[in-house]
Amino acid sequence: MRRADRLFQLMLLLQEGKVRTARYLGEKLEVSDRTVYRDISDLMGSGIPIDGEAGVGYLLRDEYRLPPLMFNAEELKALALGAQMVRAWSDKKLGSTTTTAIRKIESILPEKLKKEIELSAISVPGFQMTEELSRNLEMVRLASDEKRKLSIRYESLQGDETLRTIWPLILYFWGNKWTLGAWCELREGFRSFRVDLMQEVVDCGQQYEPTVERSLQAYINYQSG
Repeated sequence: MRRADRLFQLMLLLQEGKVRTARYLGEKLEVSDRTVYRDISDLMGSGIPIDGEAGVGYLLRDEYRLPPLMFNAEELKALALGAQMVRAWSDKKLGSTTTTAIRKIESILPEKLKKEIELSAISVPGFQMTEELSRNLEMVRLASDEKRKLSIRYESLQGDETLRTIWPLILYFWGNKWTLGAWCELREGFRSFRVDLMQEVVDCGQQYEPTVERSLQAYINYQSG
């Protein structure tokens, strides 16, 4: 890592809001404690307001913050690829936000970096995202965020249909299918539902209150067995 890049990463670590020891910083940057001490001394000498001392730890003062957008070429490629994936594999509402997000980033980039956000050699083809699937996925995603109960008509892989009231907890994406982890009131237990097998999704107009036994963490513990 170039020293200029290391100093930038060091400042990002120092503005995490916690006192960071030289050992912690050195492990993150993969350098020795001595190098960290030297870098911090140089930053302080250039006027960067860092509080702390050797053996105790260091912290960047609240009044000093780095500019929010400073990317290198590889970081821009990663952002552009992520935007393509969201557009191709997520619901329309979430996918549309990537266009404005990329446009905002592009507007502040120097000319020499703007080409890095255009991935001409990488393409992310979307699977068949029908209007119904996109709508259902959006409803499930928002209900998970806002802890709202949903009523779904669900068709299993065997063709059996059931009407269920569920507490949406977490969405998983497996490469071409979205799966919802939820608490099912019908079965009185945790269940996983493929979003593409939901024939109908209705907001119950009611929020649920997670409990120790019926929460995202409880679902994760259940899945890990």
